[in-house]
Amino acid sequence: MRELATENMNGASSSPTPPPPQALLERLKDYGQEDAFAFWDQLSADQQNFLIQEIESLDLPRIDRMIHCSLQSHGLPTAAIEPVPEGCVSTVDDRKLEDRERWWNMGLKAISDGKLAVLLLSGGQGTRLGSSDPKGCFNIGLPSGKSLFQLQAERIICLQRLATQSINEGSGNIVPIHWYIMTSPFTDETTRTFFEYHKYFGLKSDQVTFFSQGTIPCVSKDGRFIMESPCKVAKAPDGNGGVYSALKHSGLLEDMSMRGVKYLDCYGVDNALVRVGDPTFLGYFIDKGVASAAKVVRKAYPQEKVGVFVRRGKGGPVTVVEYSELDQSLASEINQGTGRLRYCWSNVCLHMFTLDFLNQVANGLEKDSIYHLAEKKIPSIHGQTLGYKLEQFIFDAFPYAPSTALFEVLREEEFAPVKNANGSNFDTPDSARLLVLRLHTRWVVAAGGFLTHSVPLYSTGVEVSPLVSYAGENLEAICRGRTFHAPCEITF
Repeated sequence: MRELATENMNGASSSPTPPPPQALLERLKDYGQEDAFAFWDQLSADQQNFLIQEIESLDLPRIDRMIHCSLQSHGLPTAAIEPVPEGCVSTVDDRKLEDRERWWNMGLKAISDGKLAVLLLSGGQGTRLGSSDPKGCFNIGLPSGKSLFQLQAERIICLQRLATQSINEGSGNIVPIHWYIMTSPFTDETTRTFFEYHKYFGLKSDQVTFFSQGTIPCVSKDGRFIMESPCKVAKAPDGNGGVYSALKHSGLLEDMSMRGVKYLDCYGVDNALVRVGDPTFLGYFIDKGVASAAKVVRKAYPQEKVGVFVRRGKGGPVTVVEYSELDQSLASEINQGTGRLRYCWSNVCLHMFTLDFLNQVANGLEKDSIYHLAEKKIPSIHGQTLGYKLEQFIFDAFPYAPSTALFEVLREEEFAPVKNANGSNFDTPDSARLLVLRLHTRWVVAAGGFLTHSVPLYSTGVEVSPLVSYAGENLEAICRGRTFHAPCEITF
């Protein structure tokens, strides 16, 4: 007797579809996720195999714990907060010249001893900038046309040279600063190709290590997996806080230890003024003897959309509260003694950690199953489905730290975010470019140089190559008595 034919998704006739593996289906039922096999009968054999591999690759017990803990804690009131104590913050006003010089030299010594590595968080695409490429590939329109990646690579090169010159009049071999770059499944291949094409911007290829952050299934409001297609679970990167587990599972914490690394400078890719591996910050960090530290800028106004550092609970740990979680009455509170905002220290993703602390936090955060829930429209088989992406943030590490110090920097010197397309009101490539040009113009004038310009100076300036100067130092020989026509790039 001839069996009836069934049609698969592609309309092709086939023999009856075998059922999904019983053991796997039972496992999904245990966690209320059996709907992942809802379209099984419509899949081709290849699609069925893909779906089986997809489900088998998921750590279902851990993901189930994450989903339930995160959903249960979502929207619950958080512990009361207090302003960060004054003693935890090194402010620009209170910083003495001799301290800055001492920290700078301490930092350079640690770098020359090979104790510093830098960690770049570069998992995001430039979607809001109108590009599907990794954000680091973006050219903000400087006279040099350099990408964010190139600016950062050249600052590392300059820093290596400064560290070498700080010992034995620079007669020693240059100690490379290792650069760990966290990508995501959406940016990894493009990032690697970009670096290879540009010959690592002058760095040695073996001092750059790429690794990818993880992904987590997107879930509906009731905690069920959202299906991107009948055979594929919708997933999203696990947030920049995924860096900790990614470092652990890729073996890179051991790699750092083998290289003699003691301190890790961690930053986000989309800051055009980032001082990668800043010796002054490193020296301060070592001097304070803390496990973690962060550069902060003063919040510009109460409604500014930035997270702020706070103390959680009476005498509790220093951590970050996102602007969306900070009550507006607290955001507007004034410190009567200073006349400034009580909650004023903005988080700008410029952090320093000891390697020992990173090992501790990688284990701690993995056991902590509470993730931030980002409500998003998720592409799915039903169109755009409103659901949750589960994320950890880089600042989730701070509550684990036995000691944290904050280091104030000036916004106009170290923070030029590139987040929105030109034409937006803030944090655009144009605004970041102007911040770079204005800072570098001040450097050149301070070094005795002069500027001419055919457009108003407020809309132009000069760019100093990072290969020439890291933070405005050593420019007198190049600039004194010379006139530069803006806009231009100053190189050797």
